[in-house]
Amino acid sequence: MLEILYQDDYLIAINKPSGLLVHKSKYAGPADEYAIEKLTNQIGKKVHLVHRLDRKTSGVLLFAFDKETLKLLSDQFMNREVEKKYLAILRGWTKEEETIDYDLTNENEIVQNAITYYRRLQISEIDLPFLKHPTSRYSLVEAIPETGRFHQLRKHFKHILHPILGCRKHGCNKQNKLWLNAFNITAMPLHSHQLNFKHPITEQNISLNASLNVNPDFLQIGKILGFDFEGYI
Repeated sequence: MLEILYQDDYLIAINKPSGLLVHKSKYAGPADEYAIEKLTNQIGKKVHLVHRLDRKTSGVLLFAFDKETLKLLSDQFMNREVEKKYLAILRGWTKEEETIDYDLTNENEIVQNAITYYRRLQISEIDLPFLKHPTSRYSLVEAIPETGRFHQLRKHFKHILHPILGCRKHGCNKQNKLWLNAFNITAMPLHSHQLNFKHPITEQNISLNASLNVNPDFLQIGKILGFDFEGYI
């Protein structure tokens, strides 16, 4: 059963587990089940996907029940009126806070402006030798993408040389191999923990919070690093 975070006559939001594909996609390959189909079967009602999360990314996922509500919500996302907050574990110790303003090229070779703000929540250093370093350092951050580009957070954190742990295409393969050998972990700790927007019909301010409990790999990595997830589970 999918965890339902919010539901009314117009929209519904779930806490998507890590590893669950949102819908069929040529980028992700086949799967046994998809979030959109699983939710439809669970509630017995057709839903329309408002936005997307990567397969490995867990957290708040929003759907509309009708096309009018879908259009209104999609416009909010396009106009940057929706605030999305993510938790991520990065390689190294980041700055305490930073705004990354770095253009990204999409799959059609079009350059797009992309902006991400993040703040560091906690840091960790463990006795795990990496290359010339006797230890390994990591940061738990909260990231707020002001734009919604494809793989924006992965690409932006790679750009500042603090890639998301476990990310293959835009990460550090040597670091990923280190975690595979040391802990048998290949997961990518990225979680959409909060979504803030104005209800398109009632105009109420909606704040949806998603627990980390749907991402056990994130919790396991955090336990190894000694991070305190109080308030997020």
